[in-house]
Amino acid sequence: MSEATQNRRAEAATAHATSYDGRRGSTELHTRGLPDWLDPVVEAARTVRPTQLSRFLPPEDGRGRQSAVLILFGEGPRGPELLLMERAGTLRSHPGQPSFPGGALDPEDGDPQTGGPLRAALREAEEETGLDPAGVQLFGVLPRLYIPVSGFVVTPVLGWWRAPSPVGVVDPAETARVFTVPVADLTDPEHRVTVVHPSGFHGPAFTVESALVWGFTAGVIDRILHFAGWERPWDRSREVPLDWRA
Repeated sequence: MSEATQNRRAEAATAHATSYDGRRGSTELHTRGLPDWLDPVVEAARTVRPTQLSRFLPPEDGRGRQSAVLILFGEGPRGPELLLMERAGTLRSHPGQPSFPGGALDPEDGDPQTGGPLRAALREAEEETGLDPAGVQLFGVLPRLYIPVSGFVVTPVLGWWRAPSPVGVVDPAETARVFTVPVADLTDPEHRVTVVHPSGFHGPAFTVESALVWGFTAGVIDRILHFAGWERPWDRSREVPLDWRA
């Protein structure tokens, strides 16, 4: 899929989002009432190009299973934070990895090119973490990306946790734990490393909350920090090897 097509589809998702209402929360995209510290993220979502986020973009032939993740920003005791979860170790796809809440689109989520990813992101977050979608304000989408190892075409959906609700493991067969990470820890150079996979993959990672966040999730966080102007210089030569089963 060309970059121009990617941008047109992202604009279409924003333009038509108001037509899709979730069962318990609106999937309208808007920036009204957001905290000022989110302004750089809003601007990054508006201007970033697919190739600035990843070299892995959706196949031109349309292959790939449509999916969405919720990148949810909240305000915690130590300031801005992100909601993450750790996938159950028994799952076939990305077992044991920290990730954003999310998953594949269901038919009832609607059109993958407009409001479907927004609805899917909220639905999956509720199913995986117990999050109440009514307390989430969706304010943007990033360009669709591709995860070659699983064949997922992923739409990252940005949200503000306007009214926080209790979260935790809903189904232990899918989720090992649910946790939040202060943005201050994600930007701390002491928590940043480069992971090295036996396949030859090198990528950014974060050592936070007793977890190693790497792969797709870390790559998206890394780019958000960069384009929001929050990134601090860090030692990219600090490498952590990944087990061959990762």
